[in-house]
Amino acid sequence: MPQPAPCPRRTHHPPGAVHRLVNTPGGRIHLVEQGTGPLVLLVHGFPESWYSWRHQLPALAAAGYRAVAIDVRGYGRSAKPAATDAYRMLAHVADNTAVVHALGEGTATVIGHDWGSLIAANSALLRPDVFTAVGLLSVPYSPRGEHRPTDGFARIGGDEEFYVSYFQTPGRAEAEIEGDVRGWLAGFYTGLTGSTLTPEEHGRLFFVPPGARLADRFPTGPLPAWLTGTDLDVYSGEFERSGLTGALNRYRTSTGTGRTSPPGTERPSPSPPSSSAARSTPPPHGWRTPSTPTRPPSPACPPPTSSKAAATGSSRNAPTRSTGC
Repeated sequence: MPQPAPCPRRTHHPPGAVHRLVNTPGGRIHLVEQGTGPLVLLVHGFPESWYSWRHQLPALAAAGYRAVAIDVRGYGRSAKPAATDAYRMLAHVADNTAVVHALGEGTATVIGHDWGSLIAANSALLRPDVFTAVGLLSVPYSPRGEHRPTDGFARIGGDEEFYVSYFQTPGRAEAEIEGDVRGWLAGFYTGLTGSTLTPEEHGRLFFVPPGARLADRFPTGPLPAWLTGTDLDVYSGEFERSGLTGALNRYRTSTGTGRTSPPGTERPSPSPPSSSAARSTPPPHGWRTPSTPTRPPSPACPPPTSSKAAATGSSRNAPTRSTGC
């Protein structure tokens, strides 16, 4: 199968890696790949980009894998649909599945960090025929529950507002962030670094008092050791170019009119959070591979036999919207 044409080389391009744009039913997805071998798909969180995997790409390639880091829909050079509803979980599962097919592969290990962990978990649950192993970083697997996440988030804030609730109103967080993207990201990333705040300060970091901004409690001072000024320039440059609305819409669809996971994912995790089953491709060395196979998708969100097939990425020519999940 012909491979997507490479994009022009960039200054922050990892040595030996290639940028590509691939077409999916939901729009283009930008990715960076390195190495040959079994496919490992890397899915970032908020507020990040493919660049978060810049160290893992060469490491996985050296270990004998084809490592691919995507810009999630709404980020970087990937498509940014205008409709908030276009960022529901099934759209992200469809994107991941379509990327695997566009690269000429049939299966992949999928690894996610932060929001990417939830996308990775649902990709493996809904399409175990494609995603034969899964790794979750930072955010553990949580099944779909009975209550809307917004209800829980509203309760835990008390007199203050939890950051996920703060992100719900379109334009509100954008107005805070987009005036100084680099400064906001610096404070956000520094605040998430364990040594920069006291435990009490960390506990208050993502709660917003009435009339305040989320950034009001961010720490100031030097960047943490893991983040260079050049790294910060890359992240801020991506968001200054694309804006924050696409990235924030993932919060708005998961906790406002919808839930984090689609129907059919109410089951407990079929394996430890670091792995999932159905072994046709071995996962990276050292990862656990449980003997119990992943359960098939729920009839509520089946793979390729109905209009829902488009929502899970099984048909490249079908429409991408799903009315059910």
